[in-house]
Amino acid sequence: MPIITKISVQKNRTDRYNIFLDEVYAFSVDEGVLIRYSLKKGQELSELDLTQIQYEDEIRKAYNNAIQFLSFRMRSQLEIRQHLQKKEWNESVIQTVLQTLKEREYTDDLEFAKAYVRTQISSGKKGPQSIRQELVQKGITESFIEQSIALYSEEQQVEHAIKLGDKLAGKNMHLSERILKQKLEQFLITKGFPYSVINIALEEIQFEKDEDEEWQSLFQQAEKLYRKYNHLPESEYQQKIKQALFRKGFELDLINRYIDEKRE
Repeated sequence: MPIITKISVQKNRTDRYNIFLDEVYAFSVDEGVLIRYSLKKGQELSELDLTQIQYEDEIRKAYNNAIQFLSFRMRSQLEIRQHLQKKEWNESVIQTVLQTLKEREYTDDLEFAKAYVRTQISSGKKGPQSIRQELVQKGITESFIEQSIALYSEEQQVEHAIKLGDKLAGKNMHLSERILKQKLEQFLITKGFPYSVINIALEEIQFEKDEDEEWQSLFQQAEKLYRKYNHLPESEYQQKIKQALFRKGFELDLINRYIDEKRE
């Protein structure tokens, strides 16, 4: 059996040790592995010893890597698994590391999910359905998701939907009221808000226009269309303008008003 002839501390990693067998460098181990197996000069190692020591060291290296990954922010178990898989650790090592992290309370998917939801609530940029989907992608169970999403009250959802909607409406007041409402609805759906919240929010979002405001929106868009089509015969460009403005959500009486005024 090979004999340990030298043990030296690595220059750049004082927590790792180089092991020499029969005067030749064989492998390195973590300090914890060194202590656990009581490795010392003159010790004989069987093939089984070598396999166990190196396997244990693989676990220690993967564990340390996971701890470093966790040092930046909380992670779900799936995120850690995927991270270790990218580092090409084998499944048995990964499973051991995940179990150890859980036992030492370095990971807790329920607390992770709650913290994630609280962060998203603070940002005010997403509805519960988007957050739910993100938690699913992070490997959180349905039970934990339900407990976490419950932190996001309907009142908070409505408040966030109104703020997001007002911001979008302010940038799109040139649109017709009907198209702007559709745009707001679709926008809030993509943000993950349920219809019940969207309907409440639309009652508060400032997108409705009086006739003068709607006329100004139509006039701005109609003028662009006029410049585009006025080289055509009058009946043809009028038809194109009418069709384009109608598709943009404007009422026929306002469209005809523009056509009549332009004709005059």
